[in-house]
Amino acid sequence: MTRTALVTGSAGFIGYFTAQALLEAGWRVVGLDAMTDYYDVALKERRRAMLRQSPGYTDVEARLETPGALRDLFKAHRFDVVIHLAAQAGVRYSIEAPRSYVEANIVGTLELLEAARAFPPAHMLLASTSSAYGANTQMPYVETDKADLQMSFYAATKKATENMAHSYAHLYRLPITMFRFFTVYGPWGRPDMAHFKFTRAILKGDPIDIYNHGDMQRDFTYIDDLTAAIMALIDAVPGESPVEGDSLSPVAPHRIVNIGNGVPVLLMDFIAAIEQACGCKAIKTYQDMQPGDVPGTWADASLLHRLVGQQPNTPIQEGIDAFVAWYRDYYRV
Repeated sequence: MTRTALVTGSAGFIGYFTAQALLEAGWRVVGLDAMTDYYDVALKERRRAMLRQSPGYTDVEARLETPGALRDLFKAHRFDVVIHLAAQAGVRYSIEAPRSYVEANIVGTLELLEAARAFPPAHMLLASTSSAYGANTQMPYVETDKADLQMSFYAATKKATENMAHSYAHLYRLPITMFRFFTVYGPWGRPDMAHFKFTRAILKGDPIDIYNHGDMQRDFTYIDDLTAAIMALIDAVPGESPVEGDSLSPVAPHRIVNIGNGVPVLLMDFIAAIEQACGCKAIKTYQDMQPGDVPGTWADASLLHRLVGQQPNTPIQEGIDAFVAWYRDYYRV
């Protein structure tokens, strides 16, 4: 029997690839996106147009936080699985426009949980972020680490959604998996992400800003690896039997899972990979650390591997080469 999935944020970077993977696997997909103008809407339109080419895809343009909209959608489609990727993203923008994060991330997720309470799917998979680890300095980050000291309002709203989801999982026995993503990159990525901004500047001959004077590291996750992990986790439904080192709640079918390579990359090595792919050197401008940012991230991905037998492993140069090739083709550079 063909299963039906709801993918929120389906015209976004991760949402597009996830919806496409589901369609290729034979799912029916309902994609919901608000098509907001946080970044170039034309990029979202192109992603949405590609999804619309599939007969198994149903497109819905709506805001998560609109009262009752999600409940009507759940009632009409009776989803088997919900993959919630829609959010107001961006650490730095959350300092400028915090209210938009409350509306999209907190109120929007509440509306989703309320709809699921009325029409329960077999599994809900919700996106969180590695930024939830906040001020933690012991790395690699493990899902069972205490994570109470978020450094940005964006991270605070995403951690709030983890707690909200746990309460609904407990109260209404809704099986929920929370992903903590680690710096996702690749073709069709968001223009506000570092790999996109650095590539654009390097190819134009413009300077790039390097924060914390280059003393930073990130656990980068290539988009194909991330999508494969999401697809594999669909059937890893949180239940009563934890695995070794599990983050499964003792009082709810609720689990947190890191999705990252488990290999941190120094910022200067990341820039060197982009320089190699572009075939030219960057003009570097060194800056102090930006408010809300953290000097490093590093995922312990062993729980993901124990649950589904795989974890991201694309080497950074291979992933950057693919992104730069896409960038040159898309922007005709």
